[in-house]
Amino acid sequence: MLDANELRKGTSFLLDGELYEVIEYQHYKPGRGNAIIRTKIRNMRTGATIPKNFLNNDRFEEADVERRSVQYLYEDGENYYFMDAQNYDQLAVSEGIVSNRGGYLKEGMELDLRTYGAEVLDIELPSSVELEVVESEVAVAGDTATGASKTVTCATGLKVQVPLFINVGDVIRVDTRTGAYSTRV
Repeated sequence: MLDANELRKGTSFLLDGELYEVIEYQHYKPGRGNAIIRTKIRNMRTGATIPKNFLNNDRFEEADVERRSVQYLYEDGENYYFMDAQNYDQLAVSEGIVSNRGGYLKEGMELDLRTYGAEVLDIELPSSVELEVVESEVAVAGDTATGASKTVTCATGLKVQVPLFINVGDVIRVDTRTGAYSTRV
C-alpha cells in the first residue's frame, strides 16, 4: 500500500479501479488540521488529466508499471510491432496508443514501452530523432526580415517546418516533444 505522503511525480497507483500517474505534486499544510496533498494526476489508459486533493492518511494500491526496452520493427496499418530486447518477444501496439507519434518511429529504433502486466500503456520516445528528408517544397529566399521556413516530408511521413536551406536527401534532427526542427545533421 502507498500512503498519500509517498506520492511524487511519476508515481503510478490505482484509484477506484483506474490506473493513474502523478504529474504534479504539492504538500500543503494549513495552520490547523491535516496536511493536504494537492496533485494533478493522469489516467494512464485514457490520458485524461484531473486535479485531485488527498488527505494525509489516504492510502492507495501501488501499480507495478514497468519500462521495457524494445526495438521498433514495422507497422501494418492497424498495429505497430516492437521486439522486446531481453526475450525477443514481438509486441503489437495499437495505433491508438502510438497515436500521432508514429511519424517519429524508424525501423530498428530503440525506445521504451510502459506496461502494466500484459497491457501496453504508452511508448516513450527519445528526446530527438534523426530523419531523412524525402520531399520538399520549392522555396526561394527573398527579402525576408525573419527566418523563412518551408514544409518538408520525412521518410517516415512526418511533415516538419524547416529553414529554406534544407533539401531532399538531408538528414534533420527533430524534437519529439514539440515536433520542431532542431538542426541539420
